Amino acid sequence: MKEKLNQIKAEALKQINESTTLDALNDVRVNVLGKKGELTAVLKSMKDVAPEDRPKVGQMVNETRAEIEAALESAKTQMEKEIREAALKAEVIDVTLPSKKNMVGHRHPNFIVKEEVERIFIGMGYEVVEGPEIEKDYYNFEALNIPADHPAKDEQDTFYINGDILLRTQTSPCQVRVMEKGNLPIRMLSPGRVFRADEVDATHSPSFHQIEGMVVDKNITFADLKGTLQEFAKELFGEGTKVKFRPHHFPFTEPSAEMDVSCFKCGGSGCRFCKGEGWIEILGCGMVHPDVLRMSGINPDEYTGFAFGMGLERISLLKYEIDDMRLLYENDVRFLKQF
Repeated sequence: MKEKLNQIKAEALKQINESTTLDALNDVRVNVLGKKGELTAVLKSMKDVAPEDRPKVGQMVNETRAEIEAALESAKTQMEKEIREAALKAEVIDVTLPSKKNMVGHRHPNFIVKEEVERIFIGMGYEVVEGPEIEKDYYNFEALNIPADHPAKDEQDTFYINGDILLRTQTSPCQVRVMEKGNLPIRMLSPGRVFRADEVDATHSPSFHQIEGMVVDKNITFADLKGTLQEFAKELFGEGTKVKFRPHHFPFTEPSAEMDVSCFKCGGSGCRFCKGEGWIEILGCGMVHPDVLRMSGINPDEYTGFAFGMGLERISLLKYEIDDMRLLYENDVRFLKQF
């Protein structure tokens, strides 16, 4: 038995010394120490050894196993060290070389302006509200005092899915949905994407974005509207910005107005940017029409309100002096990385 164990040990040590890869070492471990290995076979034959000799034979087997395992571990450690040193020599890093720069994206100019407008109105106590882009005709037109025979409801102007469902042409339906809940007073801002059947050119697109706001409370007057929008214009375009209101018509407000801001390039003296007029049209606004309040379940004799709406792209074009709206949608990195 002793001679057989010495033979197994000698052969195992020889194979370990001749091994040049970790896989070869593992093969030696399996062939000698595995479940079907030579040393395991010796242990299984212990039943044939005389009872009085078993302790001595068992000790010899364990000593042989320990020597082989130690030799395997030593060879493995040395081999891993050599492999690591070879890899370090082959993978030398020149720290003087310039690093690779990752292309890191950032916010789109439209999103920058949207966040800025939201920040201004949130600071005034407004709540940002979103609504569905696929809207019912009632919320998009009827509840906003736009009757069935109004030109804006022509299928050539509006994307109808069927007679009652359409792609919203404005974010005003959000205002109706909020008013219907009856949680007064209301101070809300509703940004979002809208759709109209416009041809694509430098200032038009069939899909664009609007930001609309509304206040409904007791004793709200046109003076509140003017003061709010004047403060908004100063925050967005600069402290020296002036505003003026021109009479206009919107079905859902009465009285209605267009608001202009003094040109923030020339200060109102006239330049190419404002086409020599000194003023730039920025948004539409007015007092919420009593019929709109009434259709949403609000008593116009007790509550009044004002509303305003602006095109997000128009604000972006003005703020960043972009002369073609299409640039905002073309995803040209040369253009977008300027912001």
